[in-house]
Amino acid sequence: MAIAQTILTQGIANEIALVDVNVDKLRGEMLDLQHAAAFLPRTKISASADYSNTRGSDLVIVTAGARQITGESRLNLLQRNLSLFSKVIPPLAAKSPDSIFLIVSNPVDVLTYVAWKLSGFPSNRVIGSGTNLDSSRHSLWGKHGDSSVALWSSISVGGVPILSFLERQEEIAYEKQTLEKIHKEVVEGAYEVISLKGYTSWAIGYSVASLARTILRDQRSIHPVSVLAKGFYGIDGGEVFLSLPAQLGRSGVLGVTNVHLTDEEAAQLRESARTILEVQGQLGI
Repeated sequence: MAIAQTILTQGIANEIALVDVNVDKLRGEMLDLQHAAAFLPRTKISASADYSNTRGSDLVIVTAGARQITGESRLNLLQRNLSLFSKVIPPLAAKSPDSIFLIVSNPVDVLTYVAWKLSGFPSNRVIGSGTNLDSSRHSLWGKHGDSSVALWSSISVGGVPILSFLERQEEIAYEKQTLEKIHKEVVEGAYEVISLKGYTSWAIGYSVASLARTILRDQRSIHPVSVLAKGFYGIDGGEVFLSLPAQLGRSGVLGVTNVHLTDEEAAQLRESARTILEVQGQLGI
C-alpha cells in the first residue's frame, strides 16, 4: 500500500484502482485511504477483487508475488510466481490494452520479462522497477540484487572521475575491497530494514511513485529501470530485461541512453544478462 499511499499524497493520479484477492483487507485499505483523501489532493479511490475495476488504466503497477517458504529454492519460488503472473497479467492486459505495465514484484528482471511475454504488449510498454531505488544510493545497472553492476566510472568529484580522484589523494587510502564493500552495503540495505521491521515499504513506495510521475506526466526523465536490453552495450543472444538508463514518458520507454562504460563494467553487464537468460531458460516460456 506504500506505493498507492505515496501516489495519493503526491497527487500523481486522478484515480487509483486497487485489486487483491484478500477482499476484507482490500476493503479496509480502501476505506482507510478514502478517509485520508479528505486531507489530500482530490483522487478517486476504488478497490475490488474483479480486474474490471482496472479497466482503461493508463498505468498498471504490479506488486503481486508469492512469499518464499523457508528452504525453498529461488527457482521454485520463481515457478510459483510464474503461475501467479499467468493468472494476473492476461486479464490486466485485456482490461487496459493501451496501458503501461510497471512491474515491482521480485525477481523483478525475470518477472518483467514474464509480464512482457504474457501481456503481448510491445517492449516499450513493459517496465520493471529495477535498480531505480538502489541507484538513489549508488549508480547501479544490470540485474537487480546482489549481482548488480556498480558504475564507478560514472561517479565524479568536482568533475573528476572518482577513481582518478582517489588515486591522486595521498591522504585518502583506499583499496578495491573498499569499493566492493560500499557496493555490498548499497545492495544489502534492504536486508537490514527487513531484519528490523520484517519488510520494506516506504523507500520502494517513493521510488515507484517517482516512476509513475515521470510516465503519467510525460516528464521524459532518465531512470535506471528494467527494460528489454538486447542490442544495448553488447548484450545479444537472447531477450532479457536489465536495468539500463532509460528515458521514460507517456508512451513508456522512449529510449536508452548511451553511457560510456569501462571494459570491466560492460563485461559485468553482459554476465548479468547471461545469468538471467539461464534462469529464463528453465521457465519454459
